[in-house]
Amino acid sequence: MSETTIQRRIQLALSDTTTRLWRNNVGAAWQGRAEHVGTVVTLYGPRRVEYGLCPGSSDLIGLRSVEITPDMVGQRVAIFCAVEVKTAKGRPTDEQPAFIKTVNLLGGRAGIARSEDEAKIIVDGGNR
Repeated sequence: MSETTIQRRIQLALSDTTTRLWRNNVGAAWQGRAEHVGTVVTLYGPRRVEYGLCPGSSDLIGLRSVEITPDMVGQRVAIFCAVEVKTAKGRPTDEQPAFIKTVNLLGGRAGIARSEDEAKIIVDGGNR
């Protein structure tokens, strides 16, 4: 199964009233004034643009709503979640484990998932 298919299945499986995960594309591109001649595009005044949360950030990022007890009974708090999706043979880049570690150290929920079940464990807080 491809990484894209796993990501979509995870998003569908975890879309409910307590969780939202969004695709976080990370990379860089060029922008500028474009001139098209046939199949060739020339950029004038090109500028490099980086996109995504940050280098090493997870494929899926979002929020998990939880109820705090006992001093904040009834209030809901959103916990930051990050799921790095990999195929059965996929391996994280050097930056990805560092991002996951930071999210977990700061009280979020993050980890690597190869299935919907593994992603659910991560957002439920069971990967600690």
